[in-house]
Amino acid sequence: MNPTAATPAALLDAALAADPARPLVTYYDDTTGERVELSVATFANWVAKTANLLQGDLAAEPGDRLALLLPAHWQTAVWLLACSAAGVTAVPADPASPNIAAAADLVVSGPETLAQARACTGERIALSLRPLGARFPQPPDGFFDYAVEVPGQGDRFQPYAPADPDAPALAVAGAEFTAAELVARARADAESRALAPGSRTLSTLGYDTWEGLSAGLYAPLAAGGSVVLCPYLDRLSASEQDKRRGDERVA
Repeated sequence: MNPTAATPAALLDAALAADPARPLVTYYDDTTGERVELSVATFANWVAKTANLLQGDLAAEPGDRLALLLPAHWQTAVWLLACSAAGVTAVPADPASPNIAAAADLVVSGPETLAQARACTGERIALSLRPLGARFPQPPDGFFDYAVEVPGQGDRFQPYAPADPDAPALAVAGAEFTAAELVARARADAESRALAPGSRTLSTLGYDTWEGLSAGLYAPLAAGGSVVLCPYLDRLSASEQDKRRGDERVA
């Protein structure tokens, strides 16, 4: 656990320096059979490219609010860390706040929430959430297709101004956290769950609450561990769920 990192992006930098080859995020979609595993290095590369897209083509600035109308997914995790790197406040989808997109400066949407995302008057980005990060067969009107825009972005990210640990970084379920507060809570959650470097945990929670975000990304990252995201695990039988946990060596 890195004691000096003050932002989620700094936690990722520390993980990259410590062991770039170890797994960080593994994602299962039990509706399609997809399994994706990203090492720290691969995940960090996606984050750098996405942060460059945010800062460059989308002209996002520190303090902007970005609505994330996405489920718990490996690409959502990438966007959360890219927002941290660029100093943008991530606002994950909240079922209790139907106007989340209208109040945001930018919006990132999955295929099921495009109508809601159109309430945003700023830049709109759409993710197909298809296996292997594939493009939309036909790009949605009024949206950038993430899978088209991100591959050509740079593999290293340099913010125009360093992210401020005391600036808002996350707004979720009616609560707002600075980057430093987010990291402190993630560290506390990691300790309460007895997560340590190398720990591997499984989460079935969504990303629309702090509990889901912590279990599914921030606490494992703070601990130097990894997470297996299984949002559709309840579609498996009890024996299949046990096998998944055994195969993935999760606590």
